[in-house]
Amino acid sequence: MGVEVRVATVAISIVNSRNIDGRLLTVNKAAPRGSRPERPPRVSETSYRIYVGNLPWGVDSDRLEEVFSEHGKVVSAQVVSDRDTGRSRGFGFVTMSSESELNDAIAALDGENLDGRAIRVNVAGERPRRSSF
Repeated sequence: MGVEVRVATVAISIVNSRNIDGRLLTVNKAAPRGSRPERPPRVSETSYRIYVGNLPWGVDSDRLEEVFSEHGKVVSAQVVSDRDTGRSRGFGFVTMSSESELNDAIAALDGENLDGRAIRVNVAGERPRRSSF
């Protein structure tokens, strides 16, 4: 194995699965054009992810984290924004560190008033898998 390959392999292992602004990076070796890239088997991680809807337009990710941190350790908090305008879409996701914290946050915050709006808080559904054809 050449030096370049070793350096690339180390770089991939350092950066792959790193959390940047609430999103996990996926970094791997590029495949030749026309071939299918090798994908490691998908590891099912237990995620304590919460959907938060009916958010006031002025609530950002930091404020969302602040509100949920009163009910346990927040792993990540992200208000979803419009790709074109950058404005909040009025919902977001919070990941707590345990199931009991997830349940406590949902019980305490669902229907509560946040800056003038009753927020909806429940367990986030699984993301649908995208087909790649």
